[in-house]
Amino acid sequence: MSSAIRKVRNLRRAAAGFTLIELMIVVAVIGILAAIAYPSYRDYVLRGQIAEGTAGLMSLQADMERHYQNHRTFATISGGAATPCSTAPNAGKFALSCDGTPNATSYTIQATGLGFTFKVTNQNVRSTTASAWGPTCNSAWILKKGQAC
Repeated sequence: MSSAIRKVRNLRRAAAGFTLIELMIVVAVIGILAAIAYPSYRDYVLRGQIAEGTAGLMSLQADMERHYQNHRTFATISGGAATPCSTAPNAGKFALSCDGTPNATSYTIQATGLGFTFKVTNQNVRSTTASAWGPTCNSAWILKKGQAC
């Protein structure tokens, strides 16, 4: 009979479930994976939102050039109700606007949002004047973390 009792006890142990130690090991492994994966995921999402903002900025730049082709000046962009700067929609989480007042031959437009400010001029000089990732650049847009100017 003692062998039958041992078998019953072994079956009860097997059906008892997880121990607290096993459960804590699983929680720790999940926590470590989340601590590694979440910052990478957050940067991946931010890069997608930045692409949306810079695409909107390039679209506004095309509108500005179209306005120049029709009027032969950028100065009329800041006045009136139906100009590229006054009707610029937001590009995702970025607000598009004219930086200052455009004059007859030049303009600077910007996209601001998420801790970034991207600018572009009529001569296609691009700059990042504020960046949530730290560095600023007067000659290019910083589009990903760790990118050199």
